[in-house]
Amino acid sequence: MQPSHARVSRRKAPSRLRLTAISGAVVALSAMTLAACGGDDDPPSNGGTPPSQTQNPNNRPTFVVGTISVKSYDGTSDDLATGGLGKDGIGAAAAPPFADANNPTAAELRRNAIFTNYRAIVDINPAGGYGTLYGPNVDPQGNATAGQGKVPGTEYIAYADDGSGRQNVTLMAQIPDSFDRNNPCIITATSSGSRGIYGGIAVGEWGLKRGCAVAYTDKGTGAAPHDLDTDTVPLIDGTRQARAGAGKLAQFAAQPGSQTLADFTAANPHRLAFKHAHSQQNPEANWGKNTLQAIEFTLFAINDKFGTMGSDGVRQATFKPSNTLVIASAVSNGGGAAVAAAEQDTAGLIDGVAVGEPMLEIPPTPVITVRRAGAPVLASGRHLYDYTTTANLFQLCARQDVGLVNAPSAGALLQATNRCQSLADKGLVSGGTTDAQSAAALTALRNAGWEPESDELHASLSALEVASSISVTYANAYTRSSVTDRFCNYSFAATGADFKPITIPAASLAAFFSTGNGVPPSGVVTLVNDANPAPTGPIKDFVSLSPSTGRQDANLDGALCLRNAWTSSAALQAGVAQTYRNGNLQGKPAVIVHGRSDALLPTNHTSRPYLGLNRTVEGSASKLSYIEVTNAQHFDGFIDVLPGYASRYVPLHLYLNRALDAVYANLRNGTALPPSQVVRTTPRGGTGNPVVGPQILPSNVPGFAATPAAADVIAVSGSTVDIPN
Repeated sequence: MQPSHARVSRRKAPSRLRLTAISGAVVALSAMTLAACGGDDDPPSNGGTPPSQTQNPNNRPTFVVGTISVKSYDGTSDDLATGGLGKDGIGAAAAPPFADANNPTAAELRRNAIFTNYRAIVDINPAGGYGTLYGPNVDPQGNATAGQGKVPGTEYIAYADDGSGRQNVTLMAQIPDSFDRNNPCIITATSSGSRGIYGGIAVGEWGLKRGCAVAYTDKGTGAAPHDLDTDTVPLIDGTRQARAGAGKLAQFAAQPGSQTLADFTAANPHRLAFKHAHSQQNPEANWGKNTLQAIEFTLFAINDKFGTMGSDGVRQATFKPSNTLVIASAVSNGGGAAVAAAEQDTAGLIDGVAVGEPMLEIPPTPVITVRRAGAPVLASGRHLYDYTTTANLFQLCARQDVGLVNAPSAGALLQATNRCQSLADKGLVSGGTTDAQSAAALTALRNAGWEPESDELHASLSALEVASSISVTYANAYTRSSVTDRFCNYSFAATGADFKPITIPAASLAAFFSTGNGVPPSGVVTLVNDANPAPTGPIKDFVSLSPSTGRQDANLDGALCLRNAWTSSAALQAGVAQTYRNGNLQGKPAVIVHGRSDALLPTNHTSRPYLGLNRTVEGSASKLSYIEVTNAQHFDGFIDVLPGYASRYVPLHLYLNRALDAVYANLRNGTALPPSQVVRTTPRGGTGNPVVGPQILPSNVPGFAATPAAADVIAVSGSTVDIPN
C-alpha cells in the first residue's frame, strides 16, 4: 500500500533548516492561535475528517479503519510512559491487582500491560542501573532525578487493515504534552518479539522524555489469544468478547484450516490460537510497512492535536515528513522492523535509525564474509528459522557440557541427558557418554555460528524453551498455517498438574493482553506435543516423549520436523523469501548496537553481516555505525532475575539509549556518529551465581569512543566485515 505522503519525494532538509520550515505555520502563531489550533482541551477525534476545501487537510490515512480511540492522561493518576505507576510502581514486586480478576477493565489492562512489557525489556533492579543509568526518572541528559517520570499526554489507537478484519494491525501514537511544536520529532517503538501494542514502551520512553511523539505498532502480532473452548477473542483494548459478536473488531480471530474450528475443538479441547503463529498473514513480511504506517498515523495524530486550523474549521497537515524529524527505533525483531521500514521508505518519512539487537534476515546473495581476529567465522548470515531450529535441536544437549557447570540454570536434567542420547542414536552427535555427546552438541552450535561468549546462555534458554517456542511460532507463520493444521503436531494450551491440556483459568485468559508475550510458553500457556504416544496422549512438550525414541527427550521428533521443514517445505520457503532485508538504508544515519553474547539472535547471523550488506549496497554513501557490546546479551529482563545473569551481563538497553542520543545529535546538530567499534564493558561480578549482583557503576558501562583504539575498530572492506577479538 502506497503511503499517503508519497507525494513528498525530496529528501528532508538538514535539521537546522527544518526548524524554519514550519515557522510560518507554527512558530509565528500567537498563544491564542495555538490554543484555537488545538491542545489538551480538544474534543476527541471522531475517527475521520469531514470533506473540506482546506488546501492541505489532515486526512486520516486510508489504511486506518474504524474508530480512532483518543484518550488524554494527566501525568498524575495515569500517564503515557508508566500507566500511572511511576518509576517505583514499574519497579514494584508485582503489578497492581485487578478489581475483578475475571473482568479487568480496559484501563487496568493497559496499566498492567505497560508494567509487564517495560520489565520484559529492561532490568528493573536498582543494582543493575534502573533509576540511576536509565528508567523513567532519568532525564534526557542522563541525570537521575527524584521524580517518578510520569509523562502527561494523549494516546491515539486504531487498526490498520485491508477491510477484511483479518489483519487488524494495532497502531498507537503517544503525544506528550511537552511535544515541541518548534522542533517536532517522532521516534518509532515497534513491539519486540510477538508482544502487543505496549511491547515497545521501554523504547518509547526515550522519545517521550524529549518531547517527541512515539509511533507504535504491534506489527500484526499480539499477546492475547483466541480461546477456542469459549470462542472468545481479544478486542483492541484487551477486553474480550464472543467471536461472533466481535466481528471485524477482533484484534485476532482464528480462521479454520483443514478442519472447522468447532470440529477441531471437539477433537482437541482447550487449545488456544495466537496471532503471530495462526493469523495466516505471515506478519513478518509486513513489519517494515507496519512501522511506516505507524509513523503516518502519528503524523495524523499530531496534526489532529496541533495542526493549524483552516478557515473552514478543518485541521491542516501542518506537521509532515519535510519538517518533522523521525528516528526509527526498537529492539529485537522490532529493531528489524525499524530497519525494514528505513529500507522501504519511499516517501522520506524516516531521517535516521537507532536499534538494539535487531533481527535481520540476510539474503543469500551477495555473500558477506565475517571475520573475527582475521579468521572467517564458522557460519554467518543464516536466516532466523535456519539457526533457531538448529538451536532447538542442540541447545538442550549442549547445556550438559562439563565446561558449563557454572552457567546460569546449569545442572543435570533428564530431558537434556535423553536429548543427547537420542541425538547420538540418530547420528546427529557423536560419543557414547553424555559428556561426549554434549561436547559434540556445543561444537555443533559453534559450527553453526554461535560465538563462545554465548556458551553460558544455552542452559537457561533451553530450560525456558526459547528456541522451541520461536521455531513453532515462525514455522506456523511462514507456512500460513491455521491453528487447526497443527504444524509438526504442536499446539498451545494451558496444562494442569499432570501436564495435560486443561481449560485456561478465566482470570489468566482475561489478563493475557497484559501478561502474555504472544509466543508461548507464556504464563500458564505452553507448547503441547500432540504426537505424544498413547496412553498419555497430548502433553506439555518439554516433558513429552518422542514416538521414534520412546524417551522423554523434550520431543526430539517435533524438533526434527521443524528443522527438516527448512529444506522440505515449499510453503515455508515462500514465507521466508518475503522477509529478507536489502541492506539499503538510503544514506540515513544509523546506529546498531548488539551484545556479543547474544544467544538468541547471534551477531554472526544478524548485525555483523548486515553491516557488510549495507556497505556493499551503499558503498561510501553508507552512514551506518555498528557497536558491539561485550558482556551483553539479548534479555536484559533476565538480569537480576535469573541466577547468574547479574554477575555476567550488563544492560544493553543503556546502549540503545546512547544510540538514540547519537542519531538525534547527528540529525539536530550535525554531531558525528560514533564509528563502528567494540565497546568493552566490565561485568559486575559477585560470588557464585547471585540473583542480584553488586551495584553497577558507570565504569562498568563505558560510552562510545569518538576515536576507538585500533584494537576496538570494526572495519568493512568490500563485502568483508572484520571484528576484533
